Amino acid sequence: MKLFKIGLIFLIPFGCFNLSGQIDLESLEVEAINNVLMEYIEGTANGQPERLRKVFHPDFKLYTVNDKDSLLIRSGEQYIANIKKGEKSNRIGKVLFIDVEKDAAIAKAEIFVPNWRVFTDYFMLLKYEGRWSIVQKSYSWEEIKME
Repeated sequence: MKLFKIGLIFLIPFGCFNLSGQIDLESLEVEAINNVLMEYIEGTANGQPERLRKVFHPDFKLYTVNDKDSLLIRSGEQYIANIKKGEKSNRIGKVLFIDVEKDAAIAKAEIFVPNWRVFTDYFMLLKYEGRWSIVQKSYSWEEIKME
């Protein structure tokens, strides 16, 4: 497996070609996964639940540990229902890394919500029917300390 560090800037237009000029299929897959993750990040930030439906598998689930140290599991539909159409948030997200092997991938992103929390999201993605989908997300968060 190869670990790919992804930032918002370094996807260079010619970065998908190796030295012999052939297309690097792994780089294309990483770019496709990054696009899926950006749909999620931008959809949540801009109040666009339809963007989440586009990238979540219908059986998508979210997992976290609540403040009572218990496992909290939500469906994708429950999560999407909390995204108010057209209501923008101040969320700022970035993809930290993507690790892909054939038709399976994992990714890590950081989501900053000013004056509230920083979330660390871990995604599991699968490629089927010709496209990548987010099938699971586990996350953790830290309160932002105001001084």
